[in-house]
Amino acid sequence: MISETDTGDEASDGWFPESVAANYDDPGGANAPEVVTPAVDVLEDLADGPVLEFAVGTGRIAIPLAARGVPVSGIELSRAMAARIEGKPGGDAVDVTIGDMTETRVDGEFSLVFLVFNTIGNVTTQDGQVDVFRNAAAHLRPGGLFLVEVGLPALRRLPPGQDIVPFAMAPGYVGFDQYDVVTQEFTSNHVTVTPDGQGRFHRIPFRYVWPAELDLMARIAGMRLKYRWADWDRSEFTAESTKHVSVWERDS
Repeated sequence: MISETDTGDEASDGWFPESVAANYDDPGGANAPEVVTPAVDVLEDLADGPVLEFAVGTGRIAIPLAARGVPVSGIELSRAMAARIEGKPGGDAVDVTIGDMTETRVDGEFSLVFLVFNTIGNVTTQDGQVDVFRNAAAHLRPGGLFLVEVGLPALRRLPPGQDIVPFAMAPGYVGFDQYDVVTQEFTSNHVTVTPDGQGRFHRIPFRYVWPAELDLMARIAGMRLKYRWADWDRSEFTAESTKHVSVWERDS
């Protein structure tokens, strides 16, 4: 039997409640050192003073960045995710505020605000995404930087009449995205089946957003594009890129 219902989760934690947070730090994938280290390298290089991470999660990026001597604060909606930070080595160096990154304010002025791992897409309206940019700009000192890491929608893989693109398949697991090309909404769907036949279906909604659209959001918030790379290695962004790391600078 496959269930879509999670028991014991707090609705206030949004799409990353305890049932998700419990496995979020599993080894490999986004937590692998070869994934984390290049991101931290770039963020350390861009930082010129205190930094703020929107959707800090369990501290995957914030904690190693703080360990390099960068003062790090974070905003996180999910208490279940944020609770993991304090219990990790070095987690006490990250100052976390519980709240929504579209509107929550943190005291201080920052040299860099960053939002990684596709999380801009978890804000599922265009107005909400604009609010993220406005909130980032409000935290930045003049000339400060806002960085977003986000994947590009796999629409080129959709043949006519199809709205689903699989992205992962492994023993006991299937992952696929389902797109609505009219609204720019899509869901990432995860089906997990244990060896004893018990299954779980977990769906997370997103809104995909094009680089040019993000640039316009930045302009609305008083920022302009400074860098756009295909990945954390600062490689060239091309028509074949599947993601981008973009940096906007707040107007002086």
